[in-house]
Order: sequence, then structure tokens, then C-alpha cells
Amino acid sequence: MMMAATMSSQTLNWFNRVKQALLSTELKTKQELLGLIREAQKRAVLSPDTLQMIEGSLQVSEMHVRDIMIPRAQAVALEVNDSPDSLVKIVVESGHSRFPVVGENRDDVQGIFLAKDLLDYYATGQQEPFNMRDVMRPAIFIPESKRLNVLLREFRTSRNHMAIVIDEYGGMAGLVTIEDVIEQIVGDIDDEHDFEDEVYINPRDNGYYLVWALTPIEEFNLYFDVNLDEDEMDTVGGLVMKAFGHLPKRSETIDFAGFHFEVMRANNRRIHLLRIKRLEEPQVEQSDE
Repeated sequence: MMMAATMSSQTLNWFNRVKQALLSTELKTKQELLGLIREAQKRAVLSPDTLQMIEGSLQVSEMHVRDIMIPRAQAVALEVNDSPDSLVKIVVESGHSRFPVVGENRDDVQGIFLAKDLLDYYATGQQEPFNMRDVMRPAIFIPESKRLNVLLREFRTSRNHMAIVIDEYGGMAGLVTIEDVIEQIVGDIDDEHDFEDEVYINPRDNGYYLVWALTPIEEFNLYFDVNLDEDEMDTVGGLVMKAFGHLPKRSETIDFAGFHFEVMRANNRRIHLLRIKRLEEPQVEQSDE
């Protein structure tokens, strides 16, 4: 009982210390605040998940759209003259609910299309010819330099969930969604279109595979019948990070060990998802002799 009372008193004293620090000018930097919060987690006052969200919230104010946007080359876009049947195919294959609509080139973003509008079209028995311009929503354009905390506030007030990122020349640099911003705070948000965590390696079209970064190297070796080094690293993500020599960002690529690796999902802490493909072995010319 005496020990419990002492611990309770220590916790109360610590809370009073934090309260005093927050209400006074004692805290001069964000790092000092983080130090207090991390001390709280060590004392089991905060859970590790809560600490992660607080740290994520503070980091969001220092990050820009360019740090998390989906690059233009990876964005799934619809063309303004696409037929309803072709739209259905793209929606099903991608699993997305919102798409940028482009004209004759990908820099000509004309609006945002919501997949649910296809349901309305088919539900009415297709009585009227489909016209993308009648159903698409206005696109929101933002610069790469916009801070994430400002963008999150704009998403909330405007009720938009997607914005088109433009470069200095006014062309489409990529896109960003409200989910991309929130994931910087709470971590990855998986939905029904994401594959199950226990399935580490998932084959895709054209010889590509989606591979979780946490895939054990032993399992990777068995799946692809290769012999990647298992001594220094336990996971494929660790091996890829070592090959890069730094923590790569989304869309960075590297070739090694007979594979082409592309980072599909990552944050400022670790790699989450990779897309890989075997590299073609060079053809050895045979001599006529």
C-alpha cells in the first residue's frame, strides 16, 4: 500500500510538473515538450500509440505536401471521355473511391470523379447518355509547399477529400488525400481493398509483386527461390533500407539482388510496402565456334 501511494504521488507530481510547464514559459522548444511527453510514456502515463499520435501531430506542422503526395506517375486518373464500362473496370481494379479527371494530357485536370456516381448512373437504368462533365466535382489545386496542418484544416472546412498538387509550372505533380495526411498522425489506415497482413507477398500483373516490408527474408527466399543474406537483417524492408543507405521516400527505386524494388508506402519512420519485379538476366551471346 505504501509503494502504491508513493507511485501515485510521483505520478501526481509529474502531472503538476507538465501542467506548470505548459502554462508557463518554461518550455522554449518543441523538443523540450517532446521530452516531457516521452517521459510520460516511460512512466506508463501514456500508451505507445498515444505517444506516436502526439509525435505525428507535431511533425505534421513541419511537413509539406511534397513529403507525402502520390507522384503523378502513380496517380490513377480517368479521362473525361471514358465510357461507363471502362470506368467500372478502373474503379474495381484500383479500389479507389476518388479519381482526378484529365483531358487530352495529364496536366489538364478538369475535375474529381467519385466512384459512387457510377452507382447512381446504373441505378437509374442508364436512361440518359453518360457525360463525365455532368457528374465530376471541381478540383482543388494546391502547391507542393503547402504545410500539412494547413491542408488538413482546409480539408475539414471544405469537406474535400482530395487535392491536386501542382508544380511551379502549373502542371500536375501528384495528388494528396485526407487519408494521406491523417496517416502521418495515426499510422497506416488499412481498408477492405488492402491485402491481409498475414499475406506477405501478393502477385500482381506484368510480373510485379506487392511485398510487405516486414516480410521475413527467409520467407522471401523461399517464395522466390533466392538466397538473400539473412545474417544482418531480418526483414526485406531492412535489407532494402540498407541498400538505399537512407530511409527512402515513396516512389524511390533501386535495383539489387536481381530485383527492381519500388517503395510504394513509407513514412518518416520506416518502409511499409514495396513493389518488386525480377530483373531480366542479360542474354549471353553464344559463339559460333
